[in-house]
Amino acid sequence: MLKRLISPLFFLLFAWFVVSSNDAKTIIAGIAIFLIGMHYMEDGFKLFSGGALEMVLEKFTSTTPRAIGTGFLATAVVQSSSLVSVIIISFLSAELIGLTQAVGVVFGSNIGTTATAWLVSSFGLKIKISAYALPMLIFGVIMQFSRHNSYKGLGSVLIGLGFIFLGIAYMKEGFETLKDGLDLAEYAMEGYLGVFVYILFGAVATVVIQSSSATMAIIITALASGQIDYINALSLAIGANVGTTVTAVLGALASNRNGKRLAVAHFIFNIITGLVAVLLIYQLKDLVDKLAPILAIGDEDFAMKLALFHTIFNVLGVVIVSPFIGQMVRYLETLFQARERGRGNAKYLTYEVMEIPASALAAIRKETIHLYDKSLEAIVHAMNLHRSEIFSDSEIEAIVEKSSKPFQIDINSIYQQDIKTLYAEIIKYASISQAYMDEVGNHEIYELKMIARGIVETVKDIRELQKNLNFYAKSNNKEIVDNYNRLRIELVTVLRKIQEIREFEGDEEEILTQIEIQKESSRESEIRMNQRIDGLIRENKIDSYMASSLMNDIGFTRSISKKLLKCAATLWVRDDEIKELGEDYEYE
Repeated sequence: MLKRLISPLFFLLFAWFVVSSNDAKTIIAGIAIFLIGMHYMEDGFKLFSGGALEMVLEKFTSTTPRAIGTGFLATAVVQSSSLVSVIIISFLSAELIGLTQAVGVVFGSNIGTTATAWLVSSFGLKIKISAYALPMLIFGVIMQFSRHNSYKGLGSVLIGLGFIFLGIAYMKEGFETLKDGLDLAEYAMEGYLGVFVYILFGAVATVVIQSSSATMAIIITALASGQIDYINALSLAIGANVGTTVTAVLGALASNRNGKRLAVAHFIFNIITGLVAVLLIYQLKDLVDKLAPILAIGDEDFAMKLALFHTIFNVLGVVIVSPFIGQMVRYLETLFQARERGRGNAKYLTYEVMEIPASALAAIRKETIHLYDKSLEAIVHAMNLHRSEIFSDSEIEAIVEKSSKPFQIDINSIYQQDIKTLYAEIIKYASISQAYMDEVGNHEIYELKMIARGIVETVKDIRELQKNLNFYAKSNNKEIVDNYNRLRIELVTVLRKIQEIREFEGDEEEILTQIEIQKESSRESEIRMNQRIDGLIRENKIDSYMASSLMNDIGFTRSISKKLLKCAATLWVRDDEIKELGEDYEYE
């Protein structure tokens, strides 16, 4: 009962405090408006970039320096380290980048967050920033009525900037009027005791507000109005950095293992950076004083000096920790080891990040390949073969001849418990993620769903083929045994060709040519098989029951070949090239 009353009582107490104090009301309203602005900017850049941000983060993270630089630029532009983190986690889940690159982006993102301090100190305090906020809000709202996502996204960015500017103006006004009745600078504390106390204040404020950028905006506006001492402001900035690690850890609790690992990397980085900044706070302060004139920062411009200090100690942290990224990654990979997955479980589908179209598409594509690999194993075993055999350098005829003994494998059980379950997860994930896709993305997802359906149907087809394959393997009729071996040879030939296509790194035009050749070869093989059956019936070498079974299984073989070749074309050839394959590749 008491627990239920705590939250309402706390809220009422806070409401009374806000209503009774005009100065506090103005400051808190400024913080709230600032946070709303950050939220609008994050959503706006998601929509406005149209996948460009995701593309940049994927393409320009091949080395650690590039990953750090990309993380810095991306965060500085979008003003949201959380958005960058979500994209990076999604890329990790889809295996588009490795953990080393992801950690590099997180390090760079920490430097990128210092852009907020420069924005507030250079623009928010030196010009009447609220005058620019209103036009931004007006044009931002107008753009929200556009049918184009890019314009809507740009509108959200303008609304976000407008609210950020308004929030800064309100916080500045609140601290200036607060000084008339209460001068917080009177409570300034000197020495390392003051440093630790204010670091604690900064950390707690960041945990409560859940935004280090907002905390920095508060610190800078309070410093500019003379409400806090300069050295205490430096300590608060360090505390904000430390506090954001708690925010990252809390956010990662509901994340996947990649999100948790990045949160640990973030925690390690910020703690080390914070310790270094604390130990060298006075030396860094002196460094800022020396660099300030070079950067045209006035001696009394403490807000700009704070922004410079914030940047320097974050850069210093990256310089210190970056040489040890390799060791850190090896440690991180030992954490949060995934429990052994049950049969049919997806490997790449991460629901926490499906709002990012590029990542969702990559995850679905990789999961479809995962489905193909599982189905391939079932198909190969249904033919009484092993993958190592069919992908070896041995002659296909020799492999088939020596492996006629039926495997004790229940394809129906594999289909129901493994293949069908994984297919259902793909369809569910694809259907939900389509809500966040544009027309092009929806088309790609539709194609992948059709491919997944085709792969599942090949397992159903091989399930039917396996019955007669194993039944006639015991037959004394050499002709029926030979013809079923021919079906196995045909399928192994197709599987080998698909593996070649999968591993081929040359021109995609050549891949299309190979697919067309194999498609024509399969068609001709079907014709020859049917002609051979006609001859065997006329010569009374097989009975009508055998002939009907064989003809049905020729159809299953042809169906499997077509669907697997279509799968190869979609998964390992560009979409615009697939269209050249023609309607023959459409599923019936």
